[in-house]
Amino acid sequence: MHNLADLLEQTRRLLFIGVGNVLKSDDGVGVFISRQIVERPGILSLTVEVSIENYIGKINSREPEEIVIIDCMELGSSPGTYRLMELKNVEDITFNTHNISLNKLGDFFHYPTYVLGVQPRSVEFGDELSPPVMDSAKRIVNMINQTNR
Repeated sequence: MHNLADLLEQTRRLLFIGVGNVLKSDDGVGVFISRQIVERPGILSLTVEVSIENYIGKINSREPEEIVIIDCMELGSSPGTYRLMELKNVEDITFNTHNISLNKLGDFFHYPTYVLGVQPRSVEFGDELSPPVMDSAKRIVNMINQTNR
C-alpha cells in the first residue's frame, strides 16, 4: 500500500509521528502536520521533532495498528511533492536533523511502519515552511482530519 488515502481508509488505528527541525524551514513540515492532526480513536498523533529515538517506548505503548512517520525528505521531485513509502524501502540515510537513521527505526517498532516524505524547497535556517510545502502540508492535514473515524 503506497497511498495515504488507502491507508487512512483501511487502517483502524493509525499513529502519525511528526519528525523534523522547526528552525530549518521545510524540515519542520512533519512537526507542522502532526500538530494539526485532530486525535480520535482511530487517528493518533505524536510530535517528536528531532529525537524520535527518545519516544520509541511511548510510540509502542500507544499500540497503533500501523505507524506513519512524517518527515521532510529528498524525493528528487518538485517542492511539496509527497510520497508514502514503507520504512524498509527508505534508503539508509541519517539526515542532518536526526540523531538516528529512519531505516534503523524499523528495528524498534512492533508495528508496520511507513514514511510520508515531503520534498522540501529549503532546509536553510528559518522558521516558516515555503509556500509549496505549506500547501501540501495543509492538504495532508485536511485528508487526515476529514477521515471518518
